[in-house]
Amino acid sequence: MAFASLEGDFQVKYLGLRGSPSVILTNLKPGYRIPIQANERSASLAAKASLVRPQPKQITWQQYEQTAFFHYGINTYYGVEWGNFNEDPNMFQPTDLDTDQWARTLRDSGFKLAILTVKHHDGFVLYPTRYTDFSVASSTWREGKGNVLREFVDSMRKYGIKIGVYLSPADHGAYTAGVFANGSPRNERAIPTFVAGDDRAEDSSLAKFMLQATDYGEMLLNQLYEVLTEYGQIDEVWFDGAQGHIPGDKKENYDWDSYYELIYALQPQAVVAITGHDVRWVGNESGWAREDEWSVLATDIIDDGSQIYYPEFNSSDLGSRKALASAAREGMKELTWWPAEVDVSIRQGWFYHENQQPKSVEELRNIYYQSVAKNSVLLLNIPPDKRGKLADVDVERLKEWHQSIQRDFAINHAVNAVIRADGGAEGANPYVLLDGIYENSWQSSSTAPSSITFTMEQAVTIDKVVLQENIHHGQQVESFVIEIRNADGDWEEIMTAGVIGYKRIVVLPNEVTGKEFRVRFLQSRGPIHLSNIGLYQTRLD
Repeated sequence: MAFASLEGDFQVKYLGLRGSPSVILTNLKPGYRIPIQANERSASLAAKASLVRPQPKQITWQQYEQTAFFHYGINTYYGVEWGNFNEDPNMFQPTDLDTDQWARTLRDSGFKLAILTVKHHDGFVLYPTRYTDFSVASSTWREGKGNVLREFVDSMRKYGIKIGVYLSPADHGAYTAGVFANGSPRNERAIPTFVAGDDRAEDSSLAKFMLQATDYGEMLLNQLYEVLTEYGQIDEVWFDGAQGHIPGDKKENYDWDSYYELIYALQPQAVVAITGHDVRWVGNESGWAREDEWSVLATDIIDDGSQIYYPEFNSSDLGSRKALASAAREGMKELTWWPAEVDVSIRQGWFYHENQQPKSVEELRNIYYQSVAKNSVLLLNIPPDKRGKLADVDVERLKEWHQSIQRDFAINHAVNAVIRADGGAEGANPYVLLDGIYENSWQSSSTAPSSITFTMEQAVTIDKVVLQENIHHGQQVESFVIEIRNADGDWEEIMTAGVIGYKRIVVLPNEVTGKEFRVRFLQSRGPIHLSNIGLYQTRLD
């Protein structure tokens, strides 16, 4: 029993058990969302967090690890970032558009998915949409018949790259036209909304929706409909929540619930990122994740259908027991699987500018080890230039970076080790850690400390340790330690770390050499399911 004294007026929130269980419930089943209560105890919250599971499409997305952004559009030709108003669509004049070059570069540099800015805040659309004249159709480029989105999706599929689309909710062109932030009421709208001479009007098989939206919401829903029905499978839809450069006394209330309903109906395998329920923004555009990046957060869905979390995006801790307890007190209603995406540009800006240069190989390596290595997916922006191609210096930099990462993981000494597990579940085989099949995993018997020991025939040198939880079974590990047996036969600590999740790459402070290494799992929320442990030595060419 514990006691505490308080000074000042009594407040009912000091009753830590009010409205919450004092025992850990045992009848809950695993799920994507699990309800929580105000002032729920941290032990109960941790037990619930151990039961939160990703949706299959979130696991698929996490396995991409390295994804690309292409910021390209009218801003490329005006040399700006967010665009202005009343731009001339005829400024869009690629001289040598080569989306095959984009896709080849990604394939050769280890990327698995690419996102195109189909429409940025300026409102210029990279395909011939039916719902605004501010698009490629109003440029003399290819006699008004050009379609960057079509070429993009065809090239990405040709080279095995998954496809994502960015459609900015903010739209300067629509604001100029009196549609965006015009104060229109939200009411039921028919999607798609047919226009004069619409080639779809007689198609009886067309999926149709009645969705709540403003005037602008209707426009964006129709553009989403075009993209999601006319360009094949889309695997990620990326929204930010900006309002653009409109006057401060104006605001468009976005119809997030309707946007999500349409996306999930038309492309159910797609994750909706950033202002979406499936993937969250890591909280910065500098290329780094938190030291302990949790995928299970305390969340709530607000009136417009968007999802929020607590603590705020700039907090260094979003998912520890302490953070979850604080979030419950602040009114969050559920524990939800919501993994992090780290977005950063290879250059200073997001769009191409001739006076900027790409980051160095060392800077890109640091970004990799601050994102992919910390349970996050990297989204690296590579802006095409005015030709419509990736700059040669950027392509070469990506090649050098990728080769350097390949050298880092060229030698895995774990594959030659004798492996022993302590604290494993009955029948758990530690050698599945080496079979390369992510869905196979070694399981601990409980939340009690457990360990995996690797014994070599001869001494080896390592500088990195890779660990992966099988997130089909959630994110469980809260802390672990890496050890080496020294010349005296004693275990010596190399490094202690916190969470793992889908992937944690521990870069050791210094190279270490020995015949026996051990990873001990000190604390977890539930039984651990490990898919992979690798003991790596960088290959020096």
